[in-house]
Amino acid sequence: MSTFLNRIREHFTDVLHIWRNEMVKVIKDEGVLMFLVVVPLGYPLLYSWIYNNETLTETAVAVVDQSHSSLSRQFINDCDATPDVHVKYYAQDLDEARSLVSRQLVRGIYLIPSDFATKVNRGEQATVSVYCDMSLMLAYKAVYQTAMVEAGRLGAGLNIKKSGNYTKREDAITAQLLAVDGVAMFNPSGGYGSCVLPAVLMLLLQQAIALGVGMAAGTARERHRNGQLIPDDDPHYRGAYRIVWGKALCYGMIGAVAAAYLSMAVPCMFSFPQLANGWTLFLMLLPYTMASIFFGMTVSCLVRYRENVMLIMVFVSVPLLFLTGVSWPQTSIPSYWQGVSWLFPSTFGVRAFIRVNSMGASFSQILPEIRILWIQAAIYLGMACLVYRHQFRLAKKYANK
Repeated sequence: MSTFLNRIREHFTDVLHIWRNEMVKVIKDEGVLMFLVVVPLGYPLLYSWIYNNETLTETAVAVVDQSHSSLSRQFINDCDATPDVHVKYYAQDLDEARSLVSRQLVRGIYLIPSDFATKVNRGEQATVSVYCDMSLMLAYKAVYQTAMVEAGRLGAGLNIKKSGNYTKREDAITAQLLAVDGVAMFNPSGGYGSCVLPAVLMLLLQQAIALGVGMAAGTARERHRNGQLIPDDDPHYRGAYRIVWGKALCYGMIGAVAAAYLSMAVPCMFSFPQLANGWTLFLMLLPYTMASIFFGMTVSCLVRYRENVMLIMVFVSVPLLFLTGVSWPQTSIPSYWQGVSWLFPSTFGVRAFIRVNSMGASFSQILPEIRILWIQAAIYLGMACLVYRHQFRLAKKYANK
């Protein structure tokens, strides 16, 4: 019994020693400190501040009015009166308007043909051509939807004048026979920030942990004489499980603070949706943070130099955001890419966080994602132990030479 207790005590002492060493390395290494502390603290504020307005207003457009009629001027004035669009230029022809778009002076073009008023007065269908700059989807939305809405209103007004109605109720039915009451669920403002930034916050947590762990691993390889991850002159590094849990304890403490900050403080500061129950949020973040840590430790075996981890993780950041199914529908992602997305904790962490925090889902409704996150944490824990067991054997081999 005493032998067993001594082994437990030794194991616990080694884990604490490795945790302390790793924490000292994090504090002293400016690069690791930047990725584990500065990036989770600063980048969310920058992203959220940039998209704090949620929607675009006063999007500049150019108008090519070939009709020069009262109806065309009415349509232009109606569009200009909306908060989404500002008629900034009147171009002589389409080529001049295109040059304005190419110089980024405007984001769209409204082309009103010369027969616009003639067709309307004859009771025929008239056409207004809308050209949008597709490099910015928010600008496309503002320019296109404004034209659609104002064209519908102009047409409804003309129908009312021709109908010969006697009451306002008849006018309302003529203008809109079937009323549609649109409700933006989970994103009342229809803003970009409330839609995408919660996913970015969770992805940033995984990337920051992976970058910090990978840079620390690259530093260890550069400092040790044979390029291994484990020092061969420290008696406390004497088991893969002790090494993995000692390092995980260090990164787990930092990751817990970062997770709380990203999931609660940042959404509160920028008024993002916060519908999550605190206990449910904790049960979701716990496996996600652990899976991200062990994923970073596994990936660190690929890092030979400090700079390598940035080339690996930063390169995959944008694809990982698409694979979560937030900025691109999950049902439209090819099956083989969905299979690739299962390798990353961010895929299920982002989906679970959005359902809990933005949609108010209960714990049972995100249970499939939580189960997968625990499975990923277990698999990457096993892979990290295999990596460090190999490194432990290499350290012993070089120490005996």
